[in-house]
Amino acid sequence: MRLNHLKPAAGSKSARHRVGRGIGSGWGKTAGRGHKGQKSRAGGFHKVGFEGGQMPLYRRLPKRGFTSLARKFVEMVRLSDLERLGLDEIDLAVLKQAGVVSALALDARVVKTGELKRKVTVRGIGVTKGAKAAIEAAGGTVAEPAVTPDTAKKAAAKKAAADKAAAIKAAVNKVAVNKPADKPAAKAPSKKQ
Repeated sequence: MRLNHLKPAAGSKSARHRVGRGIGSGWGKTAGRGHKGQKSRAGGFHKVGFEGGQMPLYRRLPKRGFTSLARKFVEMVRLSDLERLGLDEIDLAVLKQAGVVSALALDARVVKTGELKRKVTVRGIGVTKGAKAAIEAAGGTVAEPAVTPDTAKKAAAKKAAADKAAAIKAAVNKVAVNKPADKPAAKAPSKKQ
């Protein structure tokens, strides 16, 4: 057998219709487009999901869920991967160099899968609760990531929002304290007869 002798099985492919080539072919005149209307014209087109102006199904149904655009750039690292590396201090650069995570990874997260028997220091990457407990049980430590301008900005915004909420609460409490007590209703004057 040769590559240039290969061909599709008989009947699996059929010749395309040559439309608009006379009445005898059965595909002449309107060429399978039918009579009149938008789709019979040259350039007649409407987008997928268009329902003639009616609110389309994809807009009638509620939105659901969330797809993180950053998810593909955050990679999972097992405890067994840390054990295999044989290094005392591990960060994202070390993981990239060792080929544990992709060179495109922006962050990594250590998960509790496999065993860790060595003492390691994990720095600047995410660690799940179970993985942190396992690392500390093996005598290692999890160092907090360095504060980047982005995380500092988020922390400052969070603090500002908390301060504002506290100020509003204090103002509401102050108004409630200073509010005068309700005066007793005045008695209607009695009519003397």
